Amino acid sequence: MTKTRWIRFVAKPLVFAAALVPTVWLTWAALTGDLTANPIQELEHQTGLWVLRFLIITLAITPVRRLTGWNDLIKFRRMTGLFAFYYACLHLLCYVVLDQFFDVKTMIVDIGKRPYITVGFAAFLLLIPLAATSTAASIRRLGGRRWRRLHQLIYLTAIGGVIHYWWLVKADISSPLKYGAIIGGLLAFRVIYRLVKSRSSWRFSPFAQGLPFS
Repeated sequence: MTKTRWIRFVAKPLVFAAALVPTVWLTWAALTGDLTANPIQELEHQTGLWVLRFLIITLAITPVRRLTGWNDLIKFRRMTGLFAFYYACLHLLCYVVLDQFFDVKTMIVDIGKRPYITVGFAAFLLLIPLAATSTAASIRRLGGRRWRRLHQLIYLTAIGGVIHYWWLVKADISSPLKYGAIIGGLLAFRVIYRLVKSRSSWRFSPFAQGLPFS
């Protein structure tokens, strides 16, 4: 079996199945009454955490690929990004269906009055165009440069997700601080990598060396 076929028919299905494990576990825990004393709040909390975790996994793929040279990792980035959107949808559904019982008026008031809900909802909205343009056809239609610029919205989504979590917990901020530090490190890596790459390009450019452009 070639590497391409192994990734497509073995690795990707395994990653897909692993990404669904939290859904299976939460469903089983809910059906068996194995959640906390406030099961709805626990479902909201856990699905929200999995949004952040999949955002971190998605953001980590590029740094790991650049540090290790394992370029095949890029083939999993779309899947992990879509799972971040999937868990964001579950997180929102828990709030809309289980918490608010489709009370649109109350939800609109919540979005306007509670800052953590406002930021969380904005972060969810930013995920929608990323999920909608995750296909190869979207890359061809938008063009590589515009598509990459659009998908930089994931940075704002991740930051918004951390702020949403931070403002939600209020007292014990150790957990959102941990997620914020990881996401901050992943974003800082990109900035440092770009600066180093730009400096290297300048150092070896014909202009920097006093040579004519070819």
